[in-house]
Amino acid sequence: MLIWGAVWGAILGLMWPGYGSDFKVVTGALLGLAAGWTLRKVVRKEVEAAWRALPQAAARPPAGGTQPVYVDQTDTDAPLFEPMPETAAPASGVAAPAAAEPAGAFFADTLPPAQPEAVPAKAAPTPRPPAPPSAFDQALAGVRNWFVQGNPIVRAGLVILFIGLSFLARYAAQAGLLPVELRLAGIGAAGIALLTVGFRQRVARPGFGLLLQGGGVAVLYLTVFAAFRLYQLVPQLAAFTLMVLVCALSCALALLQNARALAFVAFAGGFATPLLLSTGAGSHVALFSYYTLLNLAILFIATRRAWRELNLLGFVATFGTAGAWGWMRYSPEHYASAQAFLIGFIAIFIAASILYARATPLRLGWGVSHAVDHTLVFGTPLLGFGLQAGLVQPFWHGAAFSALGFGATYLLLAAALLRRAADGYRLLVECFLALGVGFVTLAVPLALDAQWTSAIWALEGAAAFWVGTRQARWMPRAFGLVLQLLACLSFFGTLGQPVSAWPLAHPGFVGAVLIALPALAIAHWARRPLPHSGSRWALGYARLEALLPTPLFLYGFILWLQAWSLESVRLLPAPVVDQPMTAAWSSTAAQWLMTSATLLSAAAALQWALRTRWAAAAWPSRLGLPVLVLALIAQWGVGHHVTDGFAWLAWPLALALHGWLLHRNEHAGADLLNPGWARWLDWQHTGTAWLLMALVGDALTAGVDHARLWGTAWASVIGVASATAVLAGLTRWAGRANRASARGRFAWPLNTHAEAYYWRAVAPLALLLWLGAFALAWTSSGRTEPLPYIPLLNPTDLAVLLAMGALLLWRGMVNAAEPRPQGAGLLRQPVFWGAIGLLALVVLSTVWLRVAHHFFQVPWNAWALYHSFVVQTGYAILWTVLALALMVAAHRRGLRPAWLAGAGLLALVVLKLILVDLSNRGGGERIIAFIGVGVLMLVVGYLAPLPPRAAARIDKEAA
Repeated sequence: MLIWGAVWGAILGLMWPGYGSDFKVVTGALLGLAAGWTLRKVVRKEVEAAWRALPQAAARPPAGGTQPVYVDQTDTDAPLFEPMPETAAPASGVAAPAAAEPAGAFFADTLPPAQPEAVPAKAAPTPRPPAPPSAFDQALAGVRNWFVQGNPIVRAGLVILFIGLSFLARYAAQAGLLPVELRLAGIGAAGIALLTVGFRQRVARPGFGLLLQGGGVAVLYLTVFAAFRLYQLVPQLAAFTLMVLVCALSCALALLQNARALAFVAFAGGFATPLLLSTGAGSHVALFSYYTLLNLAILFIATRRAWRELNLLGFVATFGTAGAWGWMRYSPEHYASAQAFLIGFIAIFIAASILYARATPLRLGWGVSHAVDHTLVFGTPLLGFGLQAGLVQPFWHGAAFSALGFGATYLLLAAALLRRAADGYRLLVECFLALGVGFVTLAVPLALDAQWTSAIWALEGAAAFWVGTRQARWMPRAFGLVLQLLACLSFFGTLGQPVSAWPLAHPGFVGAVLIALPALAIAHWARRPLPHSGSRWALGYARLEALLPTPLFLYGFILWLQAWSLESVRLLPAPVVDQPMTAAWSSTAAQWLMTSATLLSAAAALQWALRTRWAAAAWPSRLGLPVLVLALIAQWGVGHHVTDGFAWLAWPLALALHGWLLHRNEHAGADLLNPGWARWLDWQHTGTAWLLMALVGDALTAGVDHARLWGTAWASVIGVASATAVLAGLTRWAGRANRASARGRFAWPLNTHAEAYYWRAVAPLALLLWLGAFALAWTSSGRTEPLPYIPLLNPTDLAVLLAMGALLLWRGMVNAAEPRPQGAGLLRQPVFWGAIGLLALVVLSTVWLRVAHHFFQVPWNAWALYHSFVVQTGYAILWTVLALALMVAAHRRGLRPAWLAGAGLLALVVLKLILVDLSNRGGGERIIAFIGVGVLMLVVGYLAPLPPRAAARIDKEAA
């Protein structure tokens, strides 16, 4: 290999344009020598590694009777590949050569021992090998080994001899000493002499003999090349024939001596012959026909020798030349012939990879298998498809069909090898299977748009994950997850508003569903730990896989909802070009489509969770309340109400489904419902009550809107009326179960969540109702169009009075509860009665304001009402009557605090008379106010004197 590199380096240097031929020859030879050494070092490293593993392979017992165990890789302490001796019969049944060349003979001048000494079996784990040396250290070691190992004198001598012969030919030509024909004949004779001497030394000194034969072949190639290219002494056809004969002779000698180095030199010259002899006017058909013959010869040798170097030489030369020709010379009229040659080359190198695997058995962790030449196995389809894509570029979906053809070819090859020898070709079958799946995957984006591509990738990923699950292999599962990620990126990268006349039958919906379902399937399979080989890589992947089921399920569920979202925004195609497209669904229908799809999908997921006992699948069903709240907000956003269209039917059904989801979740079992989720579900009962108030309020708003009563009392009472209705309804319904001892008689949810309704939900609602009633009483003027205004029988007065009644009804129910809820003691404190009394005072006072506004034409604004003597006189008499009633009632019941409250109100009346009514210069109103208040105060003093203190009353009763 070194000599061959030096020879061709010198030839290329001689052909390089410029002056200084001797310098160019020497420089080219040195560069070729370096290139040959580099290639030699790479190949030698691989073969020497295989040679070092031979003792372990010889010491192992045969694995013919063992059953293969399908795992991804072997134990980390054992080597992955252990080459078997070449004398062993291949698993496929093809006999090995009678005298196989030892693995190190390709690089050594002396043969290694025929039978290495047996070594004992490994008793302890092999320590980790030391870190590999750096590239610089390897280069220095390679140079040193080349000069000190083998037979460096012969190697250097051949290089120097070759250069000397070149100088001799050049000098003779310049001096005119001999005719050019004679000079070339002498050089050719020297090459033949080297061949003859080397062949004679093949037994006594095999390494020396092979070096001489390689040098002789190089000299003969050089002679023919010089005769044609430099001196034009022979025609092109004759020179081509001579080089082919040299190549054939070299191959014969190589096979005869089992010398792969000589075969490599011969075929290297054979592949270089048409390039060196080309004039630029030849036919590509002739060139590739010749290359086909050479590759068939290599394939023939591959049936008898596992000479990987020849396969790689043919692979590099063929595809390198084909690629260069395609780039520089290809035109569409060459398609038919180029396609035929490309198919032939690919078939040859696929066959070569199979033959190499058949002739190279290895010991692996699961038994005996065959080695894989990764360069041929993976390089052939990759380079072949690259050239094929260039050939079919003008055709419709040419690259896609080509990828599909490559995928089908490799899948069929994998199936055929698997049927023929299940475990013997396992590595090769896996490689072919990966290539087949990869090309089929690649065909999808080449043929379809991004949405269909993402869908098919997702399905393929799920299939790969399922295969990995069935075979306890982590790599197919990882590949399936990667495909899911690519599908997601491809789908969302081109997501747009779908246009279709048919519901659900468009790429947006179908594509999203076909991505969602595989993700959900993978999440279902991965919810429990899956088997794997136990290797270091498998353990690391298993830790990652354990974190994925829940995120994958949520991702799949969101994609499922995304499919329905795309359907809800679908556009109808325009009936006429340039006309705008219309939405397929109205805003209300689209909103309810999404709401229904979400709730029904959550219900289906809950059933899945109950069947499989998988907690994550129940999560969406616990978000029913947020979904309904968002639906209501979305409905408000488009200006619709709960009574519009079919919403009056949809909302009760949605609330019923929400209740069913709560019930099923709460009775799912402790393995599906942890304490955190239980608290969240308990609070959803409270939130549902508040949602119910919003729905009632929206229904009342819809009625006001449809009747066009905005600006009247009917509109102002919406909030208070809806809160009062819900509070009273919950008090009546949930209050039945206010005693813990009696809750067992009631069905769900009262048997477990009664307090959540009548206390946690209603307590904030009661405060809100008190504030709302207070504000309503002060702000509403009581306009009752189209009805006339009637005091106490108008919407405002009725709303605040009913609110007060609902609050008192709720207080009585809570006080009767056993046990009373935490914080309910506040309802027994004076502060509650003070709040109720203040609200009652405001309500009755504002009743008089509305009477004055409607019957005495006092304008409804703060300034006019305050400065109205009618309003102030009425306030004085009204408050005095209220104080009288309160003080009399307190006196009769002996309630000293209530009597004091009435006295305070009476004092307020007196203060108002002094500060406000005295300023009235109208006369009549002031007289009425003072006389009326004075008379009433006398009545109070007569009928309701201050009750005694509680202690004094007790002493009096005791006496």
